[in-house]
Amino acid sequence: MRNTKVNMIDLMGQYKKIKKEVDTNIISTIESGRFVNGPIVSVFCENLKKFLRVKYVIPCANGTDALQIAYMALGLKPGDEIICPSWTYIATAEAALVLGIKTIFCDVDLDTFNMTAEKVEPLISDKTKAIVPVHLYGQSVNMDDIISLARKYNLKVIEDNAQAIGCEYEFKSGVKRMTGTIGDIGTTSFYPSKNLGCFGDGGAIFTNDDKLAKRIKMISNHGEEVKYKHDIIGCNSRLDSIQAEILNIKLKYLKEYNKNRNLMAKNYNSAFTELSDIKVPKKIKNSTHVYHQYTIKVNKDCRDELKNYLLKNGIPTMIYYPIPIHKQSPYRSDTNLPNTDKLSKTVLSLPIHTEIENSNQEYIIQKILNFFK
Repeated sequence: MRNTKVNMIDLMGQYKKIKKEVDTNIISTIESGRFVNGPIVSVFCENLKKFLRVKYVIPCANGTDALQIAYMALGLKPGDEIICPSWTYIATAEAALVLGIKTIFCDVDLDTFNMTAEKVEPLISDKTKAIVPVHLYGQSVNMDDIISLARKYNLKVIEDNAQAIGCEYEFKSGVKRMTGTIGDIGTTSFYPSKNLGCFGDGGAIFTNDDKLAKRIKMISNHGEEVKYKHDIIGCNSRLDSIQAEILNIKLKYLKEYNKNRNLMAKNYNSAFTELSDIKVPKKIKNSTHVYHQYTIKVNKDCRDELKNYLLKNGIPTMIYYPIPIHKQSPYRSDTNLPNTDKLSKTVLSLPIHTEIENSNQEYIIQKILNFFK
């Protein structure tokens, strides 16, 4: 029986469980007066480094800044090209366009929603400088193939890991790496709805390269290494202390949060696998999944009808993404991306929670089953 409102995510339920710790630490930061670059920012970065098993974590103001700083750190300039999927959030391309970098859009795999080396390779030209794999919805791109392709053509790899923090990829060699730590640079967002989210905006950049780390730190701080000495062009992008306090607490629970998301995904999979009009998300064998979104594919003739039916029954859903980037005005391209176009007409993301006991999942499942009876 449904006792509470159905939400896409349950940030308030999550907060209530850690309220005492969060409130105490926020007040402590306010009383310290160290609102920017306070000690907790360094503490959080150290803890996230250990969690991700990466050499450097450089915090910044948001995930879009993280991408822009990554492009700048690699020295990409106007006229250079990157290859990224059109099937992703706008920030991946937006951060390049503001720097004059041309984005070449690739298609994605229909089942995993992610780019593949097979789709990328024909798009590589003498202007291509980097590949930007997006670990969409919570699982890794096939990084064995992407890294091999980058080495073949001497390209950089920038991972957009905004939706997959905590995901682990196992290479064919048996080596395991956390997504965001595999390429030259990884980026993430701490937007509140992310698996690891703060109470405002926040982001971070990851690398194992000493020189890149130094450059990233300088760019995010007005291009300076020594105060008032600006050696390169930078920007102002910092993670504030209050957000770092919140993230440092939530990081302790991230494995539990991701585990609960997996439990909900398992329940959805069990309920919907036999429905002919729905395809549950495919999980690749060499990646874990943190289910930032649980995204099904619905027969295009009834996707919107199902969405409206669920809304009438108090169940929110989302379409990520109704208009692919290559069809948005500033990025418009006549590139033929049939899988991307098909996904925009068939995907539907269902509520998924860190607080599984408040998810009303049985109610959601039953309503969907009733729709297809």
